[in-house]
Amino acid sequence: MKDSATSAKIKLTVAMTIFGTIGVFRSYIPFPSSVIAFIRGFIGMLFLIAVIAIKREKINFTAIKKNLALLLVSGALIGLNWILLFEAYRYTTVATATLCYYMAPVFVIIVSPFILKEKLNTRKILCTLAAIVGMVTISGVLTGGATDIRGILFGLGAALLYATVIILNKFISGVSDYEKTVIQLGMAAFAALPYVLLTEDITALQITPAILALLAIVGIIHTGVAYTLYFGSIEKIKAQTAAIFGYIDPVVALILSAVILKESFTWLHFLGSLMILGAAVMIELPQKNKKLKK
Repeated sequence: MKDSATSAKIKLTVAMTIFGTIGVFRSYIPFPSSVIAFIRGFIGMLFLIAVIAIKREKINFTAIKKNLALLLVSGALIGLNWILLFEAYRYTTVATATLCYYMAPVFVIIVSPFILKEKLNTRKILCTLAAIVGMVTISGVLTGGATDIRGILFGLGAALLYATVIILNKFISGVSDYEKTVIQLGMAAFAALPYVLLTEDITALQITPAILALLAIVGIIHTGVAYTLYFGSIEKIKAQTAAIFGYIDPVVALILSAVILKESFTWLHFLGSLMILGAAVMIELPQKNKKLKK
């Protein structure tokens, strides 16, 4: 059992590390964000279908039919979420875009008392305030040198959509993680396709072997393989542990953006990053229940 948990943690670490590198790969793909989102969803869906077939997973069609509306809506939102995130990478640094994206847990906390009827305790309120202050810090507003506001808004928009997907998923029941993800990835690609056809001249896109290789990596490695590792590991470890491991993603993104892309990273960026990631981690940590001894 211990070996199984250790193996799961290794898989989860690899998955989150892969997720953390996607911003760097996107920066080298000269395609519109909608095109990349479509390709990512389509290839990722095909890969997971292959995984389900190889593992001979039984598909619960009754549960899928019961939750179909939520699955389709959440999938479409994932596609839009990817488009906004990739646009954020275009207009601001990978580090800033990633940190904006990790405001998603904060958005979930803000609306959870109204939608999920969850209590908002003092710790969550303080963490939310810290994350907001951290967001203002990395934006550059305090120093008068704000980066392109479009990048920040796209990143926050992506975070808002992802937060919505998190909440919608809480109302989906009886559907396995693999089934859920295949449908959502397929719907993400389907949602992006009309936007691609209406707004982009596909025939004008210049395709080279290098670009094809990068698209294949984003679709197969960053989506198919990463999601397979992710879902193959979270079943074997505690939810709180999985949540904490999730923050490997932004840390990797921050490091790579500075080392590979040579993006500037000032002490204010460091402080803002610390506040956002620290707040997000504190939100995920279990709260100790104080029991009176009799």
